[in-house]
Amino acid sequence: MAIIKKFRIKSFKKVHPAVKIEKISLSYGKRQILDDISFNINQGEILGLLGPNGAGKSTIFNLITGLIKPDYGKIIFEKTDATNFPIYTRTEKFKIGYVPQHGGYFHDLTLLENLSAIGEILIKDANSRNSKISDLISRFELESLTNVKARFLSGGQKKKLIIALALLGNPKLLLLDEPFAALDILTIKTLQQIIVDLQTENNIAIVLCDHQARDLLSCVDVAIVLSNCKIVAKGSPSNLVKDADAKSAYFGDKFNY
Repeated sequence: MAIIKKFRIKSFKKVHPAVKIEKISLSYGKRQILDDISFNINQGEILGLLGPNGAGKSTIFNLITGLIKPDYGKIIFEKTDATNFPIYTRTEKFKIGYVPQHGGYFHDLTLLENLSAIGEILIKDANSRNSKISDLISRFELESLTNVKARFLSGGQKKKLIIALALLGNPKLLLLDEPFAALDILTIKTLQQIIVDLQTENNIAIVLCDHQARDLLSCVDVAIVLSNCKIVAKGSPSNLVKDADAKSAYFGDKFNY
């Protein structure tokens, strides 16, 4: 699997955490989901979350957005404890963009109508709004699809639309849930490049959660492996695949990267 090239000089940059997850624990009834986990999401970094089903990857997204609250621990945005902030406050104050695995758009509206509907909510000035929408359509090469209803778009085209919708608010943090699921190889490569370009050009923090380990590792700076409610390993893709704990918990001995 070829690694998507990223030309970034990071060694001279001071690491600036966009989000701090501090000693988070969460249970559903008697079932423990997360147990005392801590990690940072750094500005200008692409972070990947890996792990078997039920390891807590999507739960972490829900905690970050404020959809659910932890039993214990803190979620800190830019030095502000936002653990008890509701979704709308977090989204507006800390500029969070979320790309869900399913849905996230209006099926019976055209691509342009989708962008316009969300744009009217997020961007009050009409000229600025139209300019932003035009830029996104051009960036994702969607010019020929503006009048096509979203329900008739291909899987890759829908994913581009959902990412474009998330970018209308100029997020500082972008969360992508299973972005490569059910897509062909060429579309995956296109999305990988889009993700890397977004980070490089906008210096935003990006977090990906995906079951396609090779596809995820090909475009992240660092990844975390979750298993049995804990973080069992964290590191760069090249180091992570050699980690004994990561192999035992997730990759296995035959995983090639």
